[in-house]
Amino acid sequence: MKKSNRDLTNSLVGTEFQKLVWRELLKIPRGEVRTYKEIAISIGRPNSSRAVANACARNPYAPDVPCHRVIRSNGEIGGYSYPGGVSLKISLLVNEGAIFPR
Repeated sequence: MKKSNRDLTNSLVGTEFQKLVWRELLKIPRGEVRTYKEIAISIGRPNSSRAVANACARNPYAPDVPCHRVIRSNGEIGGYSYPGGVSLKISLLVNEGAIFPR
């Protein structure tokens, strides 16, 4: 059974920064995307886009903690460390009805 966002939030294991990023990812609605920069700003760390990208890359809870909903500021899809890689990231976004540059 899939965990709720509340259950996930309470059970995240990682650095404090990673958990901060992963909790923010749980706020991204299905079918929407954010940039690494937008996530950095929303967690109060506007100069930490690369660190946000690294936290996404180390997310062991994907796709339940939806790092697939985070793209680059230039509109490129970016990477996806979960098995299936970028092809799966695109597929997840398409299945959610997300509008993003391709």
